[in-house]
Amino acid sequence: MLDGISLDQLRTFIAAVDEGSFSAAARKLNRVQSAVSGWVGGLEDQLGVALFDRSGRFPKLTAQGVLLLADARNIVSGVDTLKARARLMTSGVEAELSVVVDVFFPTAMISAVGKAFAERFPLTPLRLFVEGLGAAYQPVLDGRCSLGILPPLPQAFPSLVSERLGELPVVAVASACHPLASVGHRIPRHELARHVQLVLTDRSDLTAGRDFGVASASTWRLADLSTKYAFLKDCVGWGGMPLHMVEKDIAAGTLVVLDVDDMPPSGWMLTMSVYHQPSQPPGPAGKWFVDHLKTLWEQSDAVHAP
Repeated sequence: MLDGISLDQLRTFIAAVDEGSFSAAARKLNRVQSAVSGWVGGLEDQLGVALFDRSGRFPKLTAQGVLLLADARNIVSGVDTLKARARLMTSGVEAELSVVVDVFFPTAMISAVGKAFAERFPLTPLRLFVEGLGAAYQPVLDGRCSLGILPPLPQAFPSLVSERLGELPVVAVASACHPLASVGHRIPRHELARHVQLVLTDRSDLTAGRDFGVASASTWRLADLSTKYAFLKDCVGWGGMPLHMVEKDIAAGTLVVLDVDDMPPSGWMLTMSVYHQPSQPPGPAGKWFVDHLKTLWEQSDAVHAP
């Protein structure tokens, strides 16, 4: 008999509780009171449980009714969500948005976009990946992610199209206790080569055998940016970091910007762009995500050169 329970019965049960009486529920549902009483009574018969105590002037939930009310709300809410998500799909909104973001991109900005996205598209889940180098391109190339927020690589990817966001300053830094921090002049490359350089390693095969921005013969390769940051602060080598991640340390004097040959004192600018496959352009949710990201980028001081 439980398979015969209808949504009308559950909605009527919930309305009777929320409105405080069968007559008030009937007015809300635009039904006669006898129909409301009949639906609730039929639901009780099918469940084999008394949902209301009717001995007083107004029906009062029984202990069993209190417990089953939560289940009824969950069922009705689940069906409403299913219908709303189906409507979104038929309107062209993506069922899910998957984005890969380069490790150098400001996390705070992505978090702000994600928060706004959740409010704007509450029924569209966001899948977010954070990678570096070729491993950040791979999910877009193989279709696992519809969007990539990425810097350029020396090799071209003709199968992708891009839209420029802006430039991100990257600086060479070392701990204040590192020997390079006390050099009183512009540091030539042969001096850099004498010290361990901390370098991100590519977790994909796209850039196998190729190095980017390596100036030292002695390199330690790290798989994530947070570990590189910790090593830099602990005086284990020197390396390039996005300015937004180290500017507080620079201001506090715990990290020092290195005056490196072939690099402006303010660092070099890393162009960030949105990448996607031509056959998979952003839908309404993806386009909103990109547009909102652009707006935050323009408003943020963290992505502008000092």
